[in-house]
Amino acid sequence: MGFELSLRHSFPNMSFDLSFSGGPGITVLFGPSGAGKTSVLRAFTGILTPHSGRATLNDTVLFDTTTNTNVATHKRRIGSVFQDGRLFPHLTALQNIRFGKPYLKRRASLIPEDALIDLLGLEALLHNVPSTLSGGEIQRVALARALNAAPDMLVMDEPLAALDGPRKDAILPYFDRLKTKAAIPILYVTHSVDELARLADNVVLMKDGEIVQHGSVYDVLSSPNAIPLLGVREAGSVLSATVGEALSNGLTRLDTSAGALELPSVSAQKGDTVRVRILAQDVILAGEKPVGLSARNILPAVILNIHQGRGPGAAVVLKVGDQTLLSRITDASRLDMGLTEGQHVFAILKASSIARPVQGE
Repeated sequence: MGFELSLRHSFPNMSFDLSFSGGPGITVLFGPSGAGKTSVLRAFTGILTPHSGRATLNDTVLFDTTTNTNVATHKRRIGSVFQDGRLFPHLTALQNIRFGKPYLKRRASLIPEDALIDLLGLEALLHNVPSTLSGGEIQRVALARALNAAPDMLVMDEPLAALDGPRKDAILPYFDRLKTKAAIPILYVTHSVDELARLADNVVLMKDGEIVQHGSVYDVLSSPNAIPLLGVREAGSVLSATVGEALSNGLTRLDTSAGALELPSVSAQKGDTVRVRILAQDVILAGEKPVGLSARNILPAVILNIHQGRGPGAAVVLKVGDQTLLSRITDASRLDMGLTEGQHVFAILKASSIARPVQGE
């Protein structure tokens, strides 16, 4: 299963010229407002017909301007989930979930309906109408409706943007489950770096209708190219780790390919694979392994690249085990330490400043 898209299109105030592909899992489109993310979704679903380009899904051509192919929107088998859920207000949650069933023509759902309801925690809500549901509950019903129609792909346009922090935290675990169970391509638009770091398998960074960078979430977030789009305070890396022993000091050991981390507030079980988000500004570099520090998380690293921006900062890309880590230091510190590519250093991470690990791979 997979998709490919090449797109050229012009609006009065913007031109598009981009090409990317993806497979099962979540591909996140990320960039500032006006970058063209929603237009990409519209092109996939058939709402927008590009001036030139080609899109395929599972080797089926959806549109190709060289052959005048343009499959109608309702025949593309793409499920959509929007910011506001868009449930039918006169139908119960269960009736909404089953809305697309008559159009399946005996095609089996990706996930059996009972399993889907259980996966999204909807058992107690089935007979409720949308006006009695919370924002998070509405989005879970909308997601179930899209999946129950047996799509070959999902497109999701900022599905959590209207939710506050607690409600977003409550629904995110369901998205984690979905990614594992559905096993179809999901194209996901968000402005949230937290959602990007937690959910994405692959990332397409966009600006002004073009792709700045495209690749795995681990590679893209560790790239200096991401800093201008994420913002200096949000720029950082995601490390994959395996949950180890719970320690007597209230911390939990997480094993990475570069060594162990000790972190608080780890809710996953021993043996689970988790993601740990580490902000670039919270990674301190040392030329020699430090002693006598309160910081317990120190990883050996090798400098892969040093990127000097226009300001006083420098972004240092580090190899830690078989993963990459981004550190942002002042250029004055870089000069004082004499940092160069290929140099062995130590990355010091404060446990209190590392984002809470979340399950997901």
